[in-house]
Amino acid sequence: MKYELIVFDWDGTLLDSAGAIVHAIQASCRDLGLPVPDDARARHVIGLGLADALRHAVPDLPHDSTPAMVERYRHHYLAGDQSLSLFEGVPEMLQRLKAAGHILAVATGKSRLGLERALDHSGLRPLFLASRCADECHSKPHPQMLLELMAEFGVSAESTVMIGDTSHDLLMATNAGVDSLAVTYGAHPHEHLLEHKPVTCLHSVKELDQWLQDCA
Repeated sequence: MKYELIVFDWDGTLLDSAGAIVHAIQASCRDLGLPVPDDARARHVIGLGLADALRHAVPDLPHDSTPAMVERYRHHYLAGDQSLSLFEGVPEMLQRLKAAGHILAVATGKSRLGLERALDHSGLRPLFLASRCADECHSKPHPQMLLELMAEFGVSAESTVMIGDTSHDLLMATNAGVDSLAVTYGAHPHEHLLEHKPVTCLHSVKELDQWLQDCA
């Protein structure tokens, strides 16, 4: 077993939610009369903690308007999050990894409340032994989430891999000294992910599942 600890991002990696996040950011800006970011800019901030993401998506956002922006974002996202689905093949992939003896964990830009809601709705809670969220750690790409997970299980950096769909995930892995795998079916484009030197880029859950069976 090359990787004892396998850490997954959530949005855009396990859950097909990038489009819903972009919509929620743009709708929130319209509600508050703020400049509406284009799809590419809104997608780029996926994976960051919510307040950081909104400030990056809307550089002109007044500091005192951040709480209102957060409230409107949550309103729009939560209005449709129960209709979001996991990417095809995700449960089966995770079940195989767990059965093979890997420790599975989540490192996400979601809040703790948001992740708990998502774990319950998806039915994936029993498959993960631990998780870290952006409202209890530094936001990605700071390495705190990965460092804490490795410490919790006593697993070395060499035996850990981070899997994500954004440059924020890959940079967090680099900052923590661990390998990363990029998936190209989420928020960030293939070319942008390649810049951050993942071990490989996978273009579907099926490809990711096969790579993990062969190489992890």
